[in-house]
Amino acid sequence: MSVLNIPFRKIDIDKYDEDVLNDEDLYDADPRDPSQVLEEARQRQAAVRSSLAKNNTAEALEIVLENAPYGPNVDEAKEITLSTLLTILNSTKATEITAVIKSLSPDAQDTLMKYIYKGMAMPGWGDISGSVLLGWHEKLTEITGVGSIVRAMTDRRVV
Repeated sequence: MSVLNIPFRKIDIDKYDEDVLNDEDLYDADPRDPSQVLEEARQRQAAVRSSLAKNNTAEALEIVLENAPYGPNVDEAKEITLSTLLTILNSTKATEITAVIKSLSPDAQDTLMKYIYKGMAMPGWGDISGSVLLGWHEKLTEITGVGSIVRAMTDRRVV
């Protein structure tokens, strides 16, 4: 097939540019094996259920945000982690949100912001009410400032 027969919009010109910047050039890939990441996500999901049964929301949130899966080939682990996190957010009382957020490390707060945006990007926002995500976003922004939003938007390690 000659190049002349291919519509110009289907040609990936970046593959001919040696200075093109790829996502894998911007951050180190997750060093864990994808099957290991999936198994860890399932273990965290069980640990979160246990923490929620004890009514310990802060611990459950710390568990799910620790070593969040990112990068290629871990989509199932990402979905499990997102669903687990949304369960935590949905089951937390509005009066407890501020204390729970303050108990998190700054890195965990930034990761939480990424997951809140990922939840908002879901079609119809999935099984969670929009007011829940917006409420968490409001409280998180009050505590961390807009810096957390900027870090979540610019970090290439997509959760």
